[in-house]
Parts: sequence; C-alpha cells; structure tokens
Amino acid sequence: MESSLKDLTAVVTGASRGIGRILATSLAREGVAIVAVASSEDTLRPTVEGVKSLGGRIHPIDCDFSITHDVEDLSNRILNVVSGVDILINNAGVALNRPIVETETDQWLKCFAVNAVAPILLTRDLIPSLERSDRATIINIGSVVAEKGYVGQAAYGASKHALLGFTKVLAQEVQEKGIRVHSINPGAIATEMIREARPDLNLGDLIQPDELVDFIIYLLKHRGSMVMDDLRIRRATGDPWY
Repeated sequence: MESSLKDLTAVVTGASRGIGRILATSLAREGVAIVAVASSEDTLRPTVEGVKSLGGRIHPIDCDFSITHDVEDLSNRILNVVSGVDILINNAGVALNRPIVETETDQWLKCFAVNAVAPILLTRDLIPSLERSDRATIINIGSVVAEKGYVGQAAYGASKHALLGFTKVLAQEVQEKGIRVHSINPGAIATEMIREARPDLNLGDLIQPDELVDFIIYLLKHRGSMVMDDLRIRRATGDPWY
C-alpha cells in the first residue's frame, strides 16, 4: 500500500547537484523536511531555493566528506536542526576514471573517504535517531561498478564495492530495529559527475536522474512486508549499463 511521506524528515547527502538536488526537491514536494548536505552552503543555494519555492522546509549543512573529523561531527549538526531523522539517503560521491598505475595515493584515499567511509560513519551515528522512527529507511546510492569491473575505474569501483559490502551487513544488523535498508546500484546516470568521469558518453543515451528519483520515492512510499535489499537498475534498451 502507498503511504504518505508528509512530515517525515530526510537527510540527503550530495544535495547540491544531480540526483541529490532532484531528490531534495522531489521529497519536499511530498511534504518531507529536508536536511541537505554538500561540500559548501554556497553550492546548496539552488537546492535551497528550489525547495523553498515549493513551500518546503530545508536545512542546508556543509560538510567535506573527505575529512573524517568533519563527518564525525555531522550527525550532531544534523540533530541540532531537526528533532529526528526518518530517512537517510547516502548519495554523495566522487568518481575517477584513471588507470591503476596512474592513480595517486591521495586519489585512492579520497575515493574511499567520500564514497565509503563518510556514508558508513554517518549511518552509524544516525542509527539511534532512525531507531525512534516507525518509517526508518536508509538508501545507499551505489553504482554498477559495485558489481562489475571497468578499465580505469579501480579506485571508484573498489570504494563502491566497499559500500555495498557494508550495506549487506547493515541490512541484517538493523532489521530487528525496524530500519529498512536499500542498496541502489544503477548504470550510468546522466549527471554532471558522469560527464566529468566519462566525457565519451552521450548523456541523452543514459538513465535520467528523475527516473531514478521517481523509483526511490516509490520505494519510500510503498513499505509493505516485502523488502528489496539490493537493486540493480539499467537501461531498458541498448547497452544495459551504458
């Protein structure tokens, strides 16, 4: 059965652009209060304006996901502006398209910090708040590279493999607490990030961000007895992943 999301509170990371911005505005349209997280409040301005234009509630928070100390303080900052969290969407990420031998140490570390360590720590720290919600849901936005290997994407792929492995254990550990966990691993999405990582791809041929967002909202609104843990999303025609 479809349930209303009105008056729930969602934390959306990577909310300044792409999937995150559309998620924030789409959830606000459903009556959800948004905590929008990105690297700076300046980059969040369009998201904030978009949500406010809908009459929605939004709290922008800046956090550098590549700095562990900043991430460790993030849950406290979130719970200073909202009384609790019902939905956590770990969407923030960085991509890298470079051969292994040309990938610098700091690039490896940044990929893992942003794509794996940050969502892991934020999830850990928000579980006590999520436990208090009767609609608690955690969605980790992964990638097809968590399942498949692509030349030039070792750092990105390894970090997404790590996130998927964490998510599988998380789903089991919080099941009895009433928290639903979904891992969404789509093929290439037509966002700024894919344009930067794969300039050879035609964005018009890829999955569109609003298609993925519509699917996420469907998951949040249809909370029955069946649980879909690991969701792999691909194009309906042509190359299934690109």
